[in-house]
Amino acid sequence: MNEKRIETLLTAYMPFPMCIINDKGKVTRANARIDEVFIYNRIKDADIYALTGIKHTDFWENPKGRGGLFLSRNGKIFKIITKPVAEMENASTLVYFYDVTNYENLKALYRDEKACIALVSVDNFDELSSNTADEKRSTLISQIDKSVRQWAAKLDASITRYKDYMYVLFLEKSSCDMVIETKFAILDEVREIETQADFPVTLSIGIGVGGKTPAKTGQYAQAALDLALGRGGDQAVIRRGSKTEYFGGKMQTVEKSNKGKSRLIAHALKQLMEQSKRVIIMGHKNPDMDAFGAAIGVFRLATNANKDAYIVINKHGDNLAEIYNQAEKSEVYKFINNEKAISMTDGETLVVVVDTHRPSISECAELLKMTDKIVVIDHHRKAEEFIENATLSYMEPYASSTSELVTEILQYYQEKRPLNKFEAEALLAGITVDTNRFAGKTGVRTFEAASWLRRAGADTSSVKRFFQSDEKVFKIRARCVSEAEFLDCGVAFAICRETHPEIQVINAQSADILLEIKGLKASFVVGVDDEGITCVSARSLGEVNVQRIMEEFDGGGHLMMAGAQTTLSPEEVVDKIKSMFLGGAD
Repeated sequence: MNEKRIETLLTAYMPFPMCIINDKGKVTRANARIDEVFIYNRIKDADIYALTGIKHTDFWENPKGRGGLFLSRNGKIFKIITKPVAEMENASTLVYFYDVTNYENLKALYRDEKACIALVSVDNFDELSSNTADEKRSTLISQIDKSVRQWAAKLDASITRYKDYMYVLFLEKSSCDMVIETKFAILDEVREIETQADFPVTLSIGIGVGGKTPAKTGQYAQAALDLALGRGGDQAVIRRGSKTEYFGGKMQTVEKSNKGKSRLIAHALKQLMEQSKRVIIMGHKNPDMDAFGAAIGVFRLATNANKDAYIVINKHGDNLAEIYNQAEKSEVYKFINNEKAISMTDGETLVVVVDTHRPSISECAELLKMTDKIVVIDHHRKAEEFIENATLSYMEPYASSTSELVTEILQYYQEKRPLNKFEAEALLAGITVDTNRFAGKTGVRTFEAASWLRRAGADTSSVKRFFQSDEKVFKIRARCVSEAEFLDCGVAFAICRETHPEIQVINAQSADILLEIKGLKASFVVGVDDEGITCVSARSLGEVNVQRIMEEFDGGGHLMMAGAQTTLSPEEVVDKIKSMFLGGAD
């Protein structure tokens, strides 16, 4: 194609704006209609990057696989189509600007008007009602209803209350985007409603977006609400296909005063055990005191049901050495590894998972695929990844620990002697470690469980010995705390410079110690274990939701206590967390 023919093509026959650029990104020719794109009188010899903000190499690559190139100019949207017209030293490219404004506007309108479904639940509605005087109960319910309906009206949403504590809203995606921009102010608004209870009104909101059908969008909304409730309430979750977003979650989970669910779980668990041939119990990898104590408690439940029971533990750290050795010497408890557990598991085996609900971090995830009889007992806030095929699931984020939940189940198991002294101490140790010696995340039921264990024979002096550390660990912890860095916003960071197999425990203990410093709101301690994995421990006093921060590293936990493991270096982890606070973290 010679130059004269190109010029003729440009000036006479092309019905849309176009130009030619050379291999340097300079405009060599343009047709008369190019002024529809650029308001300049003359663009010859101009740099295409200066004109469009797009590198000239991108025009050469013609990236169809990435959706093509688009340019917004003069109130219009142009799709850019390119075609090479020469090679080597005369290399040049034809650049077409195709007006797709109407199409893009129509696409945006379709996207903005697409229906979304929101499910709204009033958290702890029964507790609110029972703690409110009869003459003020209707006023409280009316205030909640008014706030939710006014919020729906601002969004031009259709709203229906189908239970005393449940609403369903139908809204457009543009309204959903507006709610995201305001970070779900409704959560803060309802929290201001005065109540006679010792906790505020909170909402859980689940929104489904982008389903191919209304039914699919409804499924997304229900899954989002389940996540919000499973994470403790007082938050909103948006589900867009496989993508999930979280908002809120600033309040500590409210403890439920009614123990009816514990009684039902105890009865159901007993039936499942009686219907099974054997029981295999497992916690998470590298178990801590809570996972171990809960496993010992469930072992006692299985033994009382006259079933063979086994606890899966592949390896444990020094933090469990004392209590594990004591359990092993008693010859009462049967500990097995993954290989043995897999060989024993079949359809008649009941698998009980404690202190986690995520398959990827469970001691032996293969067991979950080998039987349909699965029980999950956990106190962590629900994550996106969870055991979906559980026959019985007892997940209560309000609880201090899984050991607390297992203790309550034991109380309703209807046995004259449900556990011995060692088992009581193991469960009490589990509660102790997850509450930082009863300093945080404790409720009335936590102390009731501890009292019951004390009456069952638990010796607090023996429990204290479980937590003793050796001299080396003590010195590492001391150095870590002494080298901590502090931000003006009340957040502390520390890096344990020494590699140690018990780095998770050292990090957690160091983070707890740092919170004793006046003015601190949260602490983060990072270190590397003997396998080269970076471990993070996060603690807060309630103002900072450390669970949300740890989820950025595929971790989790609670509002005040969380952790994660990552392949990033300790310095990279600290820098990333710092940027969250300097950028305005919750």
